[in-house]
Amino acid sequence: MNILIGDDHAIVRKGLKMILTEAYPHAYIEEAIDGADLVKRLHNKPWSVIISDISMPGRSGLEIIKVVKEYYPKIPILILSLHSPEHYAVRTFKAGASGYITKESAPEELVKAIEQVLGGRKYVSPEIGEMLLHAQLDEYNEELHQSLSDREMEVFRQIALGKKITDIAEELSLSVNTISTYRTRILEKMHLSSNAEIARYALQHGIL
Repeated sequence: MNILIGDDHAIVRKGLKMILTEAYPHAYIEEAIDGADLVKRLHNKPWSVIISDISMPGRSGLEIIKVVKEYYPKIPILILSLHSPEHYAVRTFKAGASGYITKESAPEELVKAIEQVLGGRKYVSPEIGEMLLHAQLDEYNEELHQSLSDREMEVFRQIALGKKITDIAEELSLSVNTISTYRTRILEKMHLSSNAEIARYALQHGIL
């Protein structure tokens, strides 16, 4: 088994590797320190499964899913996140992910999730499964931030964290003008007028 882990926090990668080594002592495990590094390592091995954080410098987990599916559509991708699943789980599955778990549940759910996605199935916790069912039945109450594109959502989150336009542009490898355009679209779509209102909205809706 070949496993590729992508996370920009060394302690998280180490913890995941310990769990995986115990469950799969003969597996080959490679670590990527951010989104660009993960994409670069994508062609190194015939990966059995890819485990990726959803928020990394350079390329987000959502972008990584799309890149992987373009080149290797059969490789299952398991997304780990610190964020509340109601804000990101639907997006990741629509992008092509095979599973979504929170980092706090990883010690209990990681191996179970891997076994399931390796079997060609999706992995969802009961909580996420119920949420996806509501979405399918059109009972999922669409809020303003759900109208944002994946890239707009990433810029929205960075602004809500208080980061400057120049810093966001550098982190996402985009121009300042491009980030400013995204900010304008976000404000228009969400009927907000300032970065402070973006931060307030993010806090009120548990997005950070």
